[in-house]
Amino acid sequence: MFGYTAASWMDFAALAQRIKSDELGWRRKFWRAIKREAASIPFLHDVLTAYYCIFDRHTPLYVKAILAGAVAYFVIPDHLVPKNLPLIAFADDAAVIAMAMKAVSSHIKPEHREAARRALVRMRA
Repeated sequence: MFGYTAASWMDFAALAQRIKSDELGWRRKFWRAIKREAASIPFLHDVLTAYYCIFDRHTPLYVKAILAGAVAYFVIPDHLVPKNLPLIAFADDAAVIAMAMKAVSSHIKPEHREAARRALVRMRA
């Protein structure tokens, strides 16, 4: 429909490996995007929770791949719905994050949510 093909498991595995090999670069990109958009993201707690789950060394690789794909979709500026459209600017991002979080909810730990909450408090201080 949009010229996109379904992502395969190999695509997710490759993304997870790229993140692992350039963890510092991904962390910088993530925090730059968060700081730029922090005031206007109603689902920021979920994005941060996913971030902390991705970088938890106890999180299985397939969970990291799913969450990394969702977070990458959020961080990458050019995708289906441009960020400059009012009211729906983050609707696609929220949907992708929500689906990913639901898919791996059993691996989201209270520590991930608490780390996200503390990060939000620091950002808003």
